[in-house]
Amino acid sequence: MACLIGNDILNIGTRKWEKQQQDNPNILVGRGADGSFISLPAVRPNSFELPPVANPAEFCQRNFASACGGSDSAQEVKFAKGTTTLAFKFNDGIIVSVDSRSTMGAYIASQTVKKVIEINPFLLGTMAGGAADCSFWERDLGMKCRLYELRNKKRISVAAASKLLANTMNSYRGYGLSMGTMVTGWDETGPQLYYVDNDGTRLHGNLFSVGSGSTYAYGVLDTFYRPDLTVEEAIDLGKRAIYHATHRDAYSGGINNLYHVTKEGWTKVHSIDVNDLHYEFLEEKNAAMST
Repeated sequence: MACLIGNDILNIGTRKWEKQQQDNPNILVGRGADGSFISLPAVRPNSFELPPVANPAEFCQRNFASACGGSDSAQEVKFAKGTTTLAFKFNDGIIVSVDSRSTMGAYIASQTVKKVIEINPFLLGTMAGGAADCSFWERDLGMKCRLYELRNKKRISVAAASKLLANTMNSYRGYGLSMGTMVTGWDETGPQLYYVDNDGTRLHGNLFSVGSGSTYAYGVLDTFYRPDLTVEEAIDLGKRAIYHATHRDAYSGGINNLYHVTKEGWTKVHSIDVNDLHYEFLEEKNAAMST
């Protein structure tokens, strides 16, 4: 039996759920254990579907490469992803810096993806992994944060928001989701930064970088990061780390979008083409070498 999950998972088994099953035509989505195609009802934009099999996790491992590590030779759908996102805390707030390239292997699908999800005026999330997974679940998180605010008459803390996302990821663990995100913002306890991924892992820290270009970004961050950076130095470090990652990682590129989070909320500092950054830093390098 197919499972069509909307915003309320309790719909399953109700008359509303049965009506959804009747109204939506079937489409081909993957192979079952015997090699035959399995069909699912068409999905509404605000819904999330499960494979109509006894073991959805096993089905996802058979059909989606991200659930099986590097063993992706037999999958019907192969996740080939790439990005660079980073965030770090310093004395004057938090810097969030990302690229904007969306790839499927060697194919560049877009150069203008918005990888920072503006959850509320004091809370930001970043996207790395499967674009659909990150976008869907972080917007779902935004809805939960707004509901919390309406019920409790105060903003949700960064810790609680990241815990909500981690709990959601833990409930779908093994289902083939691909997501590595940072949830950051300013609450009553000050600036906070958390890392959450599709395994339900939740880490609290001062500096994170996620994505295929993160190793290059970490090289720059580990060299120049310090807590007492000025705002100008922190902004320069954020864009410099993204530039070097996009220069070395073929799956990262496009536009550098950079945000600064303070106690007044987040502000978008700039959107700069990494090609412009290349020539800016090249001039700086030539000037340094000539002296």
